[in-house]
Amino acid sequence: MTTPLSRLDRALAGLPRSFPGPGGGAAVLRDGEILARHAWGWANAERRIPFTPQSLFRMCSVTKQFTCGLVLDAFPDPTVLDGDVRARLPLLEGEAPGALHLCHNQSGLRDYWAVAMLHGAPAESPFGDREAAKVIAGTRSLHFAPGSRYSYVNQNFRLLSDILEARTGRSFAELLRSRIFDRAGMGSAFLAADTRAMPDGTEGYEGTQAGGFRAAENRVLWTGDAGLGASLDDMIAWERHIDATRDDPEALYSRLSAPVTFSNGAAAPYGFGLGRTTEFGRPITGHGGALRGWRSHRLHVPSERISVVVLFNHLSDANAAALDLLAALLGEERAKPATDLPAPDWLGSYIEPETGLSARVDMAEGRVRLRFGHSAEKLDLQPDGSAGSGRTRLRPAADGLWLDRPQENQSSRLVPCDGESATDLSGRYRCAELDAELEVVDAGGALYGGFSGFLGQSRMELLAPVGPDVWTLPCPRALDHTPPGDWTLAFRRDGTGRVKEVEVGCWLARRLRYERIG
Repeated sequence: MTTPLSRLDRALAGLPRSFPGPGGGAAVLRDGEILARHAWGWANAERRIPFTPQSLFRMCSVTKQFTCGLVLDAFPDPTVLDGDVRARLPLLEGEAPGALHLCHNQSGLRDYWAVAMLHGAPAESPFGDREAAKVIAGTRSLHFAPGSRYSYVNQNFRLLSDILEARTGRSFAELLRSRIFDRAGMGSAFLAADTRAMPDGTEGYEGTQAGGFRAAENRVLWTGDAGLGASLDDMIAWERHIDATRDDPEALYSRLSAPVTFSNGAAAPYGFGLGRTTEFGRPITGHGGALRGWRSHRLHVPSERISVVVLFNHLSDANAAALDLLAALLGEERAKPATDLPAPDWLGSYIEPETGLSARVDMAEGRVRLRFGHSAEKLDLQPDGSAGSGRTRLRPAADGLWLDRPQENQSSRLVPCDGESATDLSGRYRCAELDAELEVVDAGGALYGGFSGFLGQSRMELLAPVGPDVWTLPCPRALDHTPPGDWTLAFRRDGTGRVKEVEVGCWLARRLRYERIG
């Protein structure tokens, strides 16, 4: 009979082939003890530096839980920082988010790396303190009321780290070292704010096994949103610290993983820089991290006292790898979607009314594909005629097709968006809120669009029609790993039928109005 541990050994040994790339590392712990600790390949393939458990790694958004941990450690009641948040948004009209809204990604702010693309930032352009401060301070509106919805916003955590520095008079790097790293035994962890290079030469890679890998170019400067640098051994120490303090309700991770709600009392699946989900019938907390060339994921199963950490210095799916290792240890099988159900009759193009974003629904490889967020989602068909992924559900009803996204505290009936789109859209459009422009050009019978602003001029991208006066403009790359995805361009006309404005939005930055100026 196959034992769970031997399954784990095989799953671990299979990672380099299942998730091919220059190198990686993984660890699995139970009851605070290491069951598996393994690294393979190259931290730097050109210089032939091996990837080891001591290789320094960009943990990226895994940082967010550490930022929130510092907030809770220094200010047990984070609401005392609410005035500090308001002071850093001097132009914001209306209600400002509080510190807890930032911790829980419920602020209503538009993500600054997405907004940077509207300011014309090329994907490889420098983005440091000056650029970040200007984008954040220029905020004039929110795209939802604080506490009412969830949306992933990196500057929530940058604001928190900036406020911590100002309040304590100490650098964010010093705070991390004295208040978390030293206590948890994370000896080589540090603030790796500059994404251009790691001090030990570890490199991140873009590409595929088939097409080849190349070193990824990053020029972002980040802090509380994604600046953690740590080795696999450092992350093992963090997981052991979590287990050692598991029975103390005042311990840092106990407080970080406490239940969180939205303003209407509904349970929120994200809080204090941690996602809350269920896998194999067990509650899990964790977070992933990504930048071009870097993918990481850590998860913790409190009922089993299990932790899993996966690091890839390439763009394979670290979350999927972590779940594979967890399934092997638990003796579980990851569910396989049914692909033999007929295609539903509600495929097509829609507008989601609250966000104003397009929702395009079709079939891909026997599953329903939804293009709505920053990347396409694959939803499994269900016998009742719906399709879902656990995070998103499309369900037909008597009054139309409904989109349920419980992780965002949102459910809405989609508005069909069918028909031909006119092409008399060429011109310049200006967003007063951003002081930025969108230009649409008819280039030989094909429409292209591009953004410009204080960060530069983006390249022109081919627009795709969705429905009457609704188009999408792709943004497949951004300063961060995850792109904004497709921007929805919803054009509006005056009483004479002439296009007068366009509303621009993506999941990370919605409802921005551009007036036609030429």
